[in-house]
Amino acid sequence: MKLDALMVRYIVDDVDAAIAFYTQHLGFRAQAQSGPYFAILERENLQVVLSPPHGPGGGSQPMPDGTRPAPGGWNRIIVKTARLDADVATLRKAGVKFRNDIVSGPGGRQILLEDPSGNLVELFEPADPAAG
Repeated sequence: MKLDALMVRYIVDDVDAAIAFYTQHLGFRAQAQSGPYFAILERENLQVVLSPPHGPGGGSQPMPDGTRPAPGGWNRIIVKTARLDADVATLRKAGVKFRNDIVSGPGGRQILLEDPSGNLVELFEPADPAAG
């Protein structure tokens, strides 16, 4: 199993459901899996490590004060796209949950979607530098 120097870990309720979501909707491929307790997905130069909140793996172990890892929050990976409107339409048809509508800023347009455990993914379409 090849491990990149930089990876993102997401705590997920169901590793298999998360694998299906990321591979079917966002173009990731499964690189490794250890049953329901661990998986590594990759897309281009990003690896996403999936771990459940309970289990034998290090990512699921409680902190010294007893706090347990949990999915969700506001931290997120960003997936760049050149066709935000079309991608959003496709994902909506597939029943993917979004937290907001498309918003625009000086760098481009974005929208936040949730994986099956509530972890965020930002779909981001950079602004056209020629339009500025």
